[in-house]
Amino acid sequence: MKKAKIEIKDAKQAEPITTQANAGATSATPEQPAEQVDQNAAIITELTNDLQRTRADFENFRKQVEVQKSQAMAAAKYATVTKFLPLVDDFSRAIDAYPEQLSPLSKSLDKTLQGLGLARIVSTPGTEFNPDLHEAISVEDDEGETEVIAETLRPGYTYDGAVIRAAMVKVKHQ
Repeated sequence: MKKAKIEIKDAKQAEPITTQANAGATSATPEQPAEQVDQNAAIITELTNDLQRTRADFENFRKQVEVQKSQAMAAAKYATVTKFLPLVDDFSRAIDAYPEQLSPLSKSLDKTLQGLGLARIVSTPGTEFNPDLHEAISVEDDEGETEVIAETLRPGYTYDGAVIRAAMVKVKHQ
């Protein structure tokens, strides 16, 4: 784009003012300065709007990246906890086999699981069966209205309030 100098006389000072103008104007007429001011104002408005849109786009992008980062961290934590469950089951079986020797380990394990947001689903015998939390493997005594847990075969867990593994149980009617 070529720039040309246009001299405009200021009515108050009667001295010429030199400005830079777009296009190839070679002489100044009284209509050109007003048109040029209007064009410059339009260009400034357009560039200001572009800048505001760019800033808004960048802010939206930054927020989207933060959300994606937190989702990726949550997914990684969930995957780690899920792979950790068989180890937790092994520790639980060892604690059940040797309760006197491993009782300190039991408390430490429970505290660690709680810190991770992992909670064991209540599936003690006599607890009412809930298909959202429990997976029934077998049903005993078909007489009765209420289904209760007879035996827990594998503990279930919730992670941050959501079931990640249902408790595997035997159910009986009462």
